[in-house]
Amino acid sequence: MKLRTILILFALSLACKPAAESQPARSQPMAPVIPPTVSAARRTPIVVVAHNVLPSVVNIQTEATIQQRDDPFFGFFPGRERSYTSQSLGSGFVWSKDGIIVTNNHVVQGASRITVNFQDGAQVSAKLLGVDPDSDLAVLRVETKNLPAAPIGLSSDLMIGETVVAVGNPFGLSGTVTTGVVSALGRSVPSQEQGRTYTDFIQTDASINPGNSGGPLLNIEGKVIGINVAIYQNAQGIGFAIPVDRAKKVIQDLLRYGEVHAAWVGAVTATLTPEEAKRLGQSTQRGALVARVFSGSPAEAAGLRVGDVITNVGRQPVDSREAFSTYTSTIAPNQQFDLITVRNGTTRTVQIRPSDPPANLGLRILEEVAGMRVADESRAVVIDQVLNGTRAEKIGLEPGDVIVAVNGTEIGSTKELNSEISRAADRSSIVLSVARGRYVYNLTFPMGV
Repeated sequence: MKLRTILILFALSLACKPAAESQPARSQPMAPVIPPTVSAARRTPIVVVAHNVLPSVVNIQTEATIQQRDDPFFGFFPGRERSYTSQSLGSGFVWSKDGIIVTNNHVVQGASRITVNFQDGAQVSAKLLGVDPDSDLAVLRVETKNLPAAPIGLSSDLMIGETVVAVGNPFGLSGTVTTGVVSALGRSVPSQEQGRTYTDFIQTDASINPGNSGGPLLNIEGKVIGINVAIYQNAQGIGFAIPVDRAKKVIQDLLRYGEVHAAWVGAVTATLTPEEAKRLGQSTQRGALVARVFSGSPAEAAGLRVGDVITNVGRQPVDSREAFSTYTSTIAPNQQFDLITVRNGTTRTVQIRPSDPPANLGLRILEEVAGMRVADESRAVVIDQVLNGTRAEKIGLEPGDVIVAVNGTEIGSTKELNSEISRAADRSSIVLSVARGRYVYNLTFPMGV
């Protein structure tokens, strides 16, 4: 009887070996049952969250081929060109059971080969479906079906101080679980490595280290409320995550179109605090104060005016510019929604239908907000004209100055400039890095009128 049992176990162990990549990928098992010997006192909410989500978390291994030319004589003689393979590790998780995997854009950037490693040891090649550098998100597909997908929650109702759980593979240590709280919401975070500034991040003190990138951040109910991003590598107690509400819209667009379709409202807002409300004589204490309405925009068509205070989007309360921006970034063009606004003490409801942004929106914002026109010149963006009486003239900008970056992102053409400013159309300000001679000046232009 014992021999028969051993043979059965041996056969089962062979059957459970990971399939080779050349073979059809198989379905992945769900989470094993918690042993009955574990008492109820040990089955804390965090234990349950970790146990349930771990089968959904994957290790993402990438390879990139890099070409490099040897230059032993400081460029006087041509060297030999060599290629070598660079490998890196990151995290991800199963978004849907039909094989959709979500991770960070920087995890797979430049990769020529992507391999997804599941918790049970199975390795499967992945195909990159699309990326969004602005939100640092990437969507992959594997040919494995019936995967254990992580349950998706909401980030719109997050509370500062509530418990969160981060899962990933820091430093290649598979299936690492850390805990903490939501430290802050709506953070803007510059990234020197990526050359851009990310907005509307969740801040947490749960440990998020290199390799955690792309893994899920979960609430105490075990639902994904964010996608982890490791940016401050040397910081302690500071981690960031992309809100899942924003990620949903990005992922849906990447799956449907292969790129993100931004919705344009055409209203610039600022956070209204009780102190600011008192100074402005506003009857409402909190909300998103309309600071600019672009002509010909959906906001203008809906009747919004400068000075209106947005207090609700549908049934969702709005207490800041970030809250309003987060909601508008999760909707699609032509998806109508209601706004509750206050004007001179009177509450009114307006309907607004966002549209696709105009093709030249960024250059138009640059002219209307900053007061300058630009041109391409020798792979650089040169200020061609400074309009009279504008902020650009008051600051002292002159034709011939070169714009080298927008909001921390380097640019080298008017096309890139237009794109970067268009993405920042709902921010309270834009930051231009302007070069004159050997000096670079960072200049802030408020978007309000």
